[in-house]
Amino acid sequence: MPSSPSPAPTSSWDEPEGLAARGTLIVLAGRGEHGGVYERFGRRLAFDAYRLRALGDASADSSVLDEAAKLLADESLPGPKVLVGSDTGARYAAQLAAEQPAGLDALILAGLPTGPWAAGSWENEVEARTACPTHQGRLTDDPRFRRGALDESPVLPELRLDLVGVPVLALHGTDDVVSPLAQALGVYEGRPGVRVVTFNGGRHDVLNDALHRTAAATVVLFLERLRLSPQLPAIAEGLV
Repeated sequence: MPSSPSPAPTSSWDEPEGLAARGTLIVLAGRGEHGGVYERFGRRLAFDAYRLRALGDASADSSVLDEAAKLLADESLPGPKVLVGSDTGARYAAQLAAEQPAGLDALILAGLPTGPWAAGSWENEVEARTACPTHQGRLTDDPRFRRGALDESPVLPELRLDLVGVPVLALHGTDDVVSPLAQALGVYEGRPGVRVVTFNGGRHDVLNDALHRTAAATVVLFLERLRLSPQLPAIAEGLV
């Protein structure tokens, strides 16, 4: 009987030496991706003293969900603990959150897929993914990245945000052709626990797009508020 393939390694980034960790993010990658694709995001969050563990594509490897559950239960990882999902990873992260696992404090959904999309060519796919030339180059030259994955329509778990009992931050690009903004907003409408942040000109891979610094800063602000209280109190107030 053939052995099961071993799970892909977890990509990890930790806080700088001498700083106390402020929390842990567990990232579920999207179609065709692996955890290493989120190196830039991981390094930026680690600089702010958050630990990050990035896993692979759950639609292609079911062991990703088991590993995510183990990380949530790992008491050596500091809280608050936040699940982050990009593309199809957002659907799987929402599924885990709906099961209300112990240790989960919040959920971040980036580029939530709302239906099938066909690129037809690598040029179309990479342009739809990101406007950042650095990330386009990385994907193009990455032997572990699986091209053409956005053309696939895997069977995804039902989205049950009504069962999610933790704060949710939704990130979406206004120019996302893979998952059009209007459709994503329709999914989030009427969900009081969901805060939606849109990025002008942003494309599908919002965490690795041209506005990746703004996306990371938005995540950090969400995390800092979460550390104060699950009710996400305002940290800074301004007069206009």
